[in-house]
Amino acid sequence: MNIERLRLLRALAERGTVHAAADAMSLTPSAVSQQLKILQREAGVPLLEPAGRRVRLTDAGRMLVARADDVLAALDRAQAEMDAYRSTPRGTVRVAMFPSGAAMLLAGLITRAAAIGVEVLGRDIDQPAASAPGQLADFDVVVVHRDERDTTAWGPRIESTLLLREPLEVLLPPRHRLAARKRVGLRELAGESWIGVQGGLMVDDVLRSLATLSGVEPRIVQRVNDFRVVEELVAAGVGIALLPRYVLTARHLIRKPVSGIRIGRRIEAVTRTGAKARPAVKAVVGILEALARETVERNVGPH
Repeated sequence: MNIERLRLLRALAERGTVHAAADAMSLTPSAVSQQLKILQREAGVPLLEPAGRRVRLTDAGRMLVARADDVLAALDRAQAEMDAYRSTPRGTVRVAMFPSGAAMLLAGLITRAAAIGVEVLGRDIDQPAASAPGQLADFDVVVVHRDERDTTAWGPRIESTLLLREPLEVLLPPRHRLAARKRVGLRELAGESWIGVQGGLMVDDVLRSLATLSGVEPRIVQRVNDFRVVEELVAAGVGIALLPRYVLTARHLIRKPVSGIRIGRRIEAVTRTGAKARPAVKAVVGILEALARETVERNVGPH
């Protein structure tokens, strides 16, 4: 079977439509359809079936995509072995990060990677961690954050490198009734208004975990994804919020650990299985690990 046709089939599986696969592979939809028909003849079994105005993979098609991943991963490893003959990693690595992770890590990643001959093309994308496998259609490394209680497995096609665990704290305005406390309990916050985030994002997952563990349902009055905007709303007395410990604030606000319960986010670098065999990708993940360690070390102190 032709390797490029297998790539087209995988692109269709990842992106859902012929048009989207064509855009990703810089081809016309008719060219993609023609190549997939040829692949189907080579396979000898139906790989696609109609689904309304679109097509979808048959069971045989899904099986072939899984095998195509193995074949393409083997080719990536072979290419990586050729790359390994070079004295240093080189090339371009595309990296996606959630916004507060980009603020924490991206500048250091770009400059340190450039120093060893690797160009990092970074993007900040505010999407749930579960979207990472889909993002790997466009990026080599996706940095995600999720509730540390989320133990959902990534699956055999994905590798994850833990970068750090970061505690979440309650963000209060300076004259809040609990501002003088060393720690605050969840039940003490039962009557508060909360600034939340879009459903499915990390902070929302943590708030739902807290509600389950404590039996106290937070009253969310606003949902804002940008932590800088959250700061302004807390400063104005609109509500309180959860904020990761290492996120810098521009406003003078009060941050308090939550007593009696452990809450935090886990930050991970996600890649395709086998992608770290490419020296440039391996180097980028290694730099991210170093930056994460340094972030924790800078913030060690009494909490």
